[in-house]
Amino acid sequence: MELKDINHASTYIIQSQEEEIKRIALELHEGISQNLYSLYTGLEFIQSGIGQPHIQAYTRELTELVNRTIKEVRLLSVELYPSTLMTLGLSAALKSYIKLFTSTFGVIINIKTVGIERNVSEEKSLAVFRTCQEALINIAKYADTSEANLSFTWEEESLRIVIDDIGLGFDVQEAIDRKLFKGIAAMKQRMIIAGGDCHLSSSLGKGTKVTIVLPIRELGGV
Repeated sequence: MELKDINHASTYIIQSQEEEIKRIALELHEGISQNLYSLYTGLEFIQSGIGQPHIQAYTRELTELVNRTIKEVRLLSVELYPSTLMTLGLSAALKSYIKLFTSTFGVIINIKTVGIERNVSEEKSLAVFRTCQEALINIAKYADTSEANLSFTWEEESLRIVIDDIGLGFDVQEAIDRKLFKGIAAMKQRMIIAGGDCHLSSSLGKGTKVTIVLPIRELGGV
């Protein structure tokens, strides 16, 4: 099979997956999330009418548990399909995701933007979003840090996004050889299909840096 055919097959598989993911995300947002919120408000109402302190404390614990679950479901819904991607653009979608990410994992992401945002197609925006998403989740899981940075640079002919942290870091080649980070290959593949590139560098004790580059055609679009 030629490289062109392999890329077409990969693109078809990813697009099919995204359609199913979108459907599940909408069900989470419009169904489960709404039901959990109704349960949360109901528990708050019950708690206010309970006179016995130990039952009131137990109800408060249940209320806090439901509230945490709502946040997790919202994050999962956005992870699956960022609905703001097409309505507000790539930068806004990532910033919205980062707010939920920080409230869930406690990792603060410092955001910096340079240049004027350009129009990017849904397919390519989603590829960039997924790549950034994977990089951020890896920080939460493995970096052991409370802070990281994400910078957008909108240039004349390209979009460059850099995500870096000063966490634990790791040996990249060893991780690839031992198949410890399957997400690395997925990040690179997504950006290749989108016509861009993803480069990851890391070293033990010095953190990790992910650089995403997406070419932008003239006349303001991709």
